[in-house]
Amino acid sequence: MPSFIDFPTLWGLSVALGIGLLIGAERERRKGSGPARSAAGIRTFAVAAVIGAVAILLGGAAVLAAVALVIGALAVAAYLRTAGNDPGMTTEVALLLTCLLGGLAMRDAVLAAGVGAALAGLLAAKNRLHHFVSSVLTERELHDALLFSAAALIVLPLAPDRFMGPFDAVNPHSIARLVVLVMAISALGYIATRALGPRYGLPLAGLASGFISSTATIHAMGRRATGAGAQADGAIAGAVLSTVSTIAQLGIVVATLQPALLEALLWPLLLGGGTACAYSLLFFPRATTKADEAQAQAEQQELGRAFDLKTALTFAALVSVVLLVSAALSAWLGQRGTLLAAALTGLADAHATAASVASLVAAGKLPQAAAMWPLLVGLSTNTLMKAVVALQSGGVVYAARIVPGLVLVIATIWAGVWLG
Repeated sequence: MPSFIDFPTLWGLSVALGIGLLIGAERERRKGSGPARSAAGIRTFAVAAVIGAVAILLGGAAVLAAVALVIGALAVAAYLRTAGNDPGMTTEVALLLTCLLGGLAMRDAVLAAGVGAALAGLLAAKNRLHHFVSSVLTERELHDALLFSAAALIVLPLAPDRFMGPFDAVNPHSIARLVVLVMAISALGYIATRALGPRYGLPLAGLASGFISSTATIHAMGRRATGAGAQADGAIAGAVLSTVSTIAQLGIVVATLQPALLEALLWPLLLGGGTACAYSLLFFPRATTKADEAQAQAEQQELGRAFDLKTALTFAALVSVVLLVSAALSAWLGQRGTLLAAALTGLADAHATAASVASLVAAGKLPQAAAMWPLLVGLSTNTLMKAVVALQSGGVVYAARIVPGLVLVIATIWAGVWLG
C-alpha cells in the first residue's frame, strides 16, 4: 500500500467529500429543471471537493491552483450559458470555493468542515437574508453597521498600543477600544429593543440607553413619566434599569483595561445590579389590555439610531481628559488627587472614572489596592447627580420613586466592598 494512504489522508478525503455533498445538496434543491437549470448539483459539487483534495495529494498548492483555474473557467462558461435567465453567479462562486475547501480539508479538516458548514448555511438562508436586507434593515441601520465595521476593523487595529502624552497617561488603542465598545453595546441594546417589540419598550429602552448615559436616560424617562399616564411605571422601570447598564458597562470597562481589578469589584457590582433589578420589578408593567397595548405602542418613543458616534467620541474625549487630569493630580497630590478627580468626573460619567482609574492601574501609576476607593467615590457622586436630574426632570413624585432605588444600589455596592 502506498505510504501516503494513511488515516489522516482518508480523513481529509472523507471530509472533502462530506463538504461537497453538503453544499451540493443545498444547491441541488435550487438547481431548477429544463434547459435553464443550473449546471452544478450535488454530484458536481462532491466531485469538485474531491478534486481539490486529490490535487493537494498529487502536487500541493501548485496543482490545486491549476485545478481551481480550470474549475473557475468551467464555472464562467456555465454562468454565460444561464446568465440570460438568472444573472446571479452564487452557484459558480460556491463551486470554486468548494474545490478549494476540498484542498483545505487535506491540511486542516476541522477548519474546512467549519467553513463548508457555514457556506451551506449561508446558501440555505438566501430568502431570509434577502428579506432581512430589503425589508427589515433600514438604510440608516446599514449605514451604522458600515460605520461600526470601519471603527472595529480599521481604526482599532491602527491605533498605537502604548501609553503616550503628558504623564504617559493615554493609550490610544485603549481609547479606540472603548469607543468600539460603547458603539457595540448600544447597538446590541437597539437590536434587542427591535426584536422584542413595543410592549416592553420603555424598560428595555432604559436598559439599552443606560449603556450610553444612565443620567441622560433618567432625565428622558422623567419627561415620559410626567406625561405618559399609563406608561409612567414603565418609564420609572426603565430609569432604574439604566443603573444596571451603568454597573454592567463599568464592569466591562474595568475588565477591558485592567482585568485583575475586576476580581475585587465583581461581587459588589453583581449585588448592586441585582438590587437595581429587584427594585425595578416594583414598577415593571403588568399584563395589559389590548387598548393599553395600543396606547403604549402609539406613545412609545422612537428607538433612534443603533448608536450615536458623537456620544462615543465624546465619551472617549472625556476619558482622555480624565486620564490626564487624574495622572496630573495623582503625581502632584498622591492618592488624594486621584480621589478628587474621581469625585469630579463621577458627576459627569461613572464610566469615565472607571476607565481612568483602571488605566492608571494598568500603567502602574496607581496601586491596585488603592484603586477601589476612587471607583466608589465616582459611583457615589454619579448617583448624586442622577438624583438631582430625577428631581429636575420628573418632579418630586418621580424623584421619590427613583432616588430610593439609587440609594439602595450604591449602598449595596459599598457594603459589598466593605464586607469583601
